[in-house]
Amino acid sequence: MKRHLSACILLLAALTAAAQVASHAPTGVVAPATASPAPALQIGDKPVARVNGAVLTDRDLAREMYAIFPYAKQHNGFPKAQEAAIRQGALEMIIFEELVYQEAARRKVTVSAERLNGAEAEFKKQFHSPDEYEQYMQAEMHGSRQALRKQIERSLLIEEVLKTDVADKSAVSLAQVKAYYDKNPARFQQPESFNIQSISFLPPRNASASADVVKESRKRAEEALRQARTTKSYQDFGLLAEKISEDDFRVNMGDHKAVGRDKLPPQVVQALWAMQSGQVSGLIQIENAFTIIRLNAHNPATKQSLADVKTDLQTELQKRKYEQLRSSLAKSLRAKAKIEIV
Repeated sequence: MKRHLSACILLLAALTAAAQVASHAPTGVVAPATASPAPALQIGDKPVARVNGAVLTDRDLAREMYAIFPYAKQHNGFPKAQEAAIRQGALEMIIFEELVYQEAARRKVTVSAERLNGAEAEFKKQFHSPDEYEQYMQAEMHGSRQALRKQIERSLLIEEVLKTDVADKSAVSLAQVKAYYDKNPARFQQPESFNIQSISFLPPRNASASADVVKESRKRAEEALRQARTTKSYQDFGLLAEKISEDDFRVNMGDHKAVGRDKLPPQVVQALWAMQSGQVSGLIQIENAFTIIRLNAHNPATKQSLADVKTDLQTELQKRKYEQLRSSLAKSLRAKAKIEIV
């Protein structure tokens, strides 16, 4: 999916313990945690990488880590099991952005004063008050408007290269969508399925499958069957399921939605084939459990039409092409670069 490298993306996620800053999310300015979320994210503007001599710092890395996992601000840090992967992903991203920025400079890409002024104005709108903006400026830009505009310009240059080399080339025509659809017919086959609700009675956990246990489950299930057969609608059956069923679907009115035939026990499939929509089954025994099924719809195997899938498929193929082009650009730029991890 296209990664927007606008000023708001690259600048508003800056994190410090001294200032309120804006996040990647469209919620505007948020206050950073007063305590460091994790020891590894204590910021001292120390180098973490050099890209053709340009230094990337732990501040750059922290911004990107929080962009990848913004929930860390709310949960006082990153999940330990994921922190290393998040850090590595963030490091790869800031290196990629620096490579793209340097490529923009090599190509002599420029940003008009009008566009830069507009981006700066949009950036300021993210703050709730002049005081918040001033806090950000002092903490991140040392009070320098020139430094801010330089960062915004950098973001716009990165965005421009990605637009010309990746986004503009990732368009997928409807003819290409149709060609993919025709070439991959199996993907669009929808197997036979059933929309069902259930009321089930399960033997107690850790109980032995004695005759008495099975007998008790059957007794409760037979009484439930009597009640189920008096229901007249999805709603009636669902309310009964919520009241007496013991399976996990009871919290959703017993509704399983559409279930593929291959996902259902043979006993259930056999019963469903003999039913009409709206009917309630008899008592179905599956090992030591008993269930009652209401059939809401029987969906024969079919193939999705191109008209039904073309919009989502076009979006999917464009995202895939975008990522392929972006990966190729990254590989090409890295092949010509000197990168040092500090």
